[in-house]
Amino acid sequence: MQVEDKTVDLDAPFSLGLVDAERAVQGNENYSSYPINGDSDRRLLELGYKPEFRREMSFFGVIGMSFCAIGILTGMSSAFQTGLFSGGPLGLFWGWNICSFFMLLIALSLAEICSAYPTMGGLYFWVCKMKPDAPILGFCTGWVYSIAMVLTGTSGNLSVALYIASLAEVGQGRTLTRVEIAVIAWGVNIASGILNTIGTKAIGRMSSFNVWWTLGGTVVLVITLLIKAPQRNTGVFVFTDYENFTGWRSKAFVVLLGFLQAVYTLEGCETAAQVAEEAQRAEFLAPVAVVGSIIGSWAIGLAYMLALLYSVQSIPSVQSTSYAIPIAQLYFDAVGQRLTLMCLTVIALAQFMAAATAFTASSRLFYALARDNAFPMKGQFMSLNRFQAPYVGVWLSVLIGCIISCAYIGSIIAFNAILSSAAISVMLGYLQPIIIRVFWPSAMKERGPFHLGRWSLPVNIASFGVSYVLLP
Repeated sequence: MQVEDKTVDLDAPFSLGLVDAERAVQGNENYSSYPINGDSDRRLLELGYKPEFRREMSFFGVIGMSFCAIGILTGMSSAFQTGLFSGGPLGLFWGWNICSFFMLLIALSLAEICSAYPTMGGLYFWVCKMKPDAPILGFCTGWVYSIAMVLTGTSGNLSVALYIASLAEVGQGRTLTRVEIAVIAWGVNIASGILNTIGTKAIGRMSSFNVWWTLGGTVVLVITLLIKAPQRNTGVFVFTDYENFTGWRSKAFVVLLGFLQAVYTLEGCETAAQVAEEAQRAEFLAPVAVVGSIIGSWAIGLAYMLALLYSVQSIPSVQSTSYAIPIAQLYFDAVGQRLTLMCLTVIALAQFMAAATAFTASSRLFYALARDNAFPMKGQFMSLNRFQAPYVGVWLSVLIGCIISCAYIGSIIAFNAILSSAAISVMLGYLQPIIIRVFWPSAMKERGPFHLGRWSLPVNIASFGVSYVLLP
């Protein structure tokens, strides 16, 4: 019995290419058996993977994925009180601009790698490809980042539930119990699962819509705040006022704590890589989306933050609020009941879209890990439904999200502790490929159409330093 030689690319992670990439790109009889759709599919074959997804996502869909994941309106609104109580307007304004610049450096480093290796494995595949002699690094990166995406989606869906609870409090004066909020979170988790099960087109359209929703929503919120606020604060207050509700005495330390708000908000630019195999011209559009989402979020977030700081009527009132989301109190004080309901609805819908894309990323990561034999039940997690969605990974994310949401019933502190690990896990994921680029610069043997040229090493060194500083 003659056994066919199925040699795979030795540089592929865990020696796992699904096709004989070398044979395919040489143009022999097997080449025609793979569905080729331009240079992006050809590059995927070179990396050792058979094209499985239809490339139906446009540039706006790809950049919308990163915009959704960053969730500038939602992240800023949900974490605004962190900076407001830790450093006040001083820490918020300067922390936002400093951290945005730092995150832009990280985005540039990741985009350069993404252009060379445009696969849905993202961070973990990049690590495996650049350090094939240490596959455990890629394995750990993939698992840590997958867990981070599930936790991020879970956190976002609970935030949607908290916005709904705040809407009930503002509109009807009814305070929801923890059980009721958890049940709403389960429903939002399931809705995210249904949306992701419908497939690439639905997610792509939602992502494109989210770009315009974020832009339009920001304009509406900024104008509403600045026009309706009974008293607008001075520039001295916005740029220099220091607040401390933490109990710590060190002013520098308290301001640095406030920086966490910006870091938390700006994480997620790399999500564009998770749909690289579903995007047109992925080797160029995905890295542009990674960088563009940070630049756009920096500008949009700055405009929104300034409107909030100029409009906040009483920081102690926000700090002592009974509303489920503290920023609801800021809006209530500034614009009144009816407009608060409108503003919270705008933010809640943006939050739902952001959370849904986290489950998109986690399901694609489960697919990629299973494809590389780094995940159990390979056949199940690689199964695609008629909508081209890896539905098993989607519903595993939903299940885990619902289970974790149960912790909210018992202890809000425990729940927040679980979810805060997501931000740390994402930063750890960023750090791995950047470390390789700094200490083993020749590890990335190819470069894509998006590259930094002679600035590559300086930017990577700066990104490494920034990641290391922001990690704690």
